Amino acid sequence: MIRREEAGALWRLVIDRPEKANSLTAAMLDALIGHLDAARTAGVAGLVLTGTGRVFSAGADLDEAKAGLATSPLWIEAAQRLADLPALTVAALNGTLAGGAFNLALACDTRLGVAGARFFYPVMKLGYLPQPADPARLAALGGPGRAKLILMAGQRIEADEALAWGLLDRLVSAEALAEAAEALCADACAAPAGHPGRIKAMFPGA
Repeated sequence: MIRREEAGALWRLVIDRPEKANSLTAAMLDALIGHLDAARTAGVAGLVLTGTGRVFSAGADLDEAKAGLATSPLWIEAAQRLADLPALTVAALNGTLAGGAFNLALACDTRLGVAGARFFYPVMKLGYLPQPADPARLAALGGPGRAKLILMAGQRIEADEALAWGLLDRLVSAEALAEAAEALCADACAAPAGHPGRIKAMFPGA
């Protein structure tokens, strides 16, 4: 499930399926899209996307991936909603990030991660294409060569290396992750209505 927690202009969306490594089903992606649409309507200024337990998300639910979820347009829709949301969006990566879940984290404005998290996107091994925007987003953060190390060579990247590459913006302790993510949103949430979106629109590609 996707759990929503509201605190004024700040919302937290929590991937809450720890018994399945927070793998995402079509229903969960649909729910995420619904929450993001609601956040836009509500004028949310800061949004934190995180997971429950020690894994942010293992990507698509394995059974549903084989049945077509791996190539579903729901991934594009969810990521585009995140990228377009006129708010500061923070991916608070509480653990390993894998597969299609990369799509969601890359669409956020900034990414925090915990030591011990690993990052991999096994599309080459599994015979799938990455989501359309992901190669460009990965290359923009870490460079084309590093993007190809992940997408084509199937490399698993440790948290400290992800930080050095620019895939993570900060490393924080697991205990401090929630507080650190919310602190990043404090100025946006205190700003005049619509101001976060006006600044976000000034960035190239926004």
